[in-house]
Amino acid sequence: MWFYGLLDLPVWQLILVALGLTHVTIVSVTLYLHRHSAHNSLDLHPALAHFFRFWLWLTTGTVTKEWTAIHRKHHATTETEDDPHSPVVLGLKKVLTEGAELYAGAATPETLERYGQRTPEDWIERNVYTPHHGLGITLMAVINLALFGVHGIWIWAVQMMWIPVWAAGVVNGVGHYFGYRNFECKDNARNIVPWGLFIGGEELHNNHHTYPNSSKLSRRWYEVDIGWGYIRLFQMLGLATPKGYRPIAQRVPGKQAVDVETVQAITNNRFDIMRQYRKRVLEPALRQQKKRVADDLRPILRRARKLLVRDHELIEPQERQRLDSLLSRDAVLRQIHEKNQELQALWRRRGLKQQEKLQALLEWCREAEASGIRHLEEFSALLRSYALRA
Repeated sequence: MWFYGLLDLPVWQLILVALGLTHVTIVSVTLYLHRHSAHNSLDLHPALAHFFRFWLWLTTGTVTKEWTAIHRKHHATTETEDDPHSPVVLGLKKVLTEGAELYAGAATPETLERYGQRTPEDWIERNVYTPHHGLGITLMAVINLALFGVHGIWIWAVQMMWIPVWAAGVVNGVGHYFGYRNFECKDNARNIVPWGLFIGGEELHNNHHTYPNSSKLSRRWYEVDIGWGYIRLFQMLGLATPKGYRPIAQRVPGKQAVDVETVQAITNNRFDIMRQYRKRVLEPALRQQKKRVADDLRPILRRARKLLVRDHELIEPQERQRLDSLLSRDAVLRQIHEKNQELQALWRRRGLKQQEKLQALLEWCREAEASGIRHLEEFSALLRSYALRA
């Protein structure tokens, strides 16, 4: 009967079909639009890339050039007034509820011209996908009605809502507002949860903003990036080639000579270096100082813990006062904080020659080793052991 469609499936199977269809859309977004097109961290076989492009045309009406350009602009202007969808600037509610509208508003000719390079410009893109991007979702509605009957209406509605809610809303909104941070990158990006199963691995947003050119979004042993699993599957089938997912730095046991290669290695692995600094220097020092400080300083010490490693540009004025109050009363933490800032300045300063960076790193190591703080001395030895991966 036409009312139930050609397949005439029971409700529980229809629910599974809806979840399966939306999952294919999520995989298409994270692999094709995000990792392949926007960041060029993944090569896809032309047939697979075109399947993803066609599927997104059917299920979202997305134009590759527009999505790619807006996402690249987001990375270039994160948490500023020019960011197309920053909850820090616009508010979490607006990004959650108006994610699709923010994307549409950001697709200006200037944005497409500046950030939309190296995207498809073939005949089908010029004559079908871009000028008739609404035709795809209409065709999807007709297909759903034919296959699933009246149930095709709600299945189509779920498909239309899926990406605006989860990708445009949750990832761009919650991913810059709530969650944990493995790395202190220069924006407010956070990992929503450590298991990137539902949104294709995009839940690991802090990892992505720290290493945007990596095709693998998981960084810790307990984190799961289902998108990476699909990449490995397609790689075995000869349909995908990941690029830039391994750090180029490595530690060489026994290495103590600081050279230009050491500078290059820690610069390229700088966010993990700072994570190690927090783990090996700051946290042990905090535990020690907590036992020694006066009772009235302990609440300040507890609240200022995260501020000691956070980028200064992300610290609110009242938080800065709290941090300054702590550092003015604790010489050890003040020295550890200063060495943290000096180390970060090593790779932030533009225009320095490699030899100048080398001298700065040598001086940092000498001062750390002469500080009388055991954790700083041990961290200096760790820095000396870094080299580039062969």
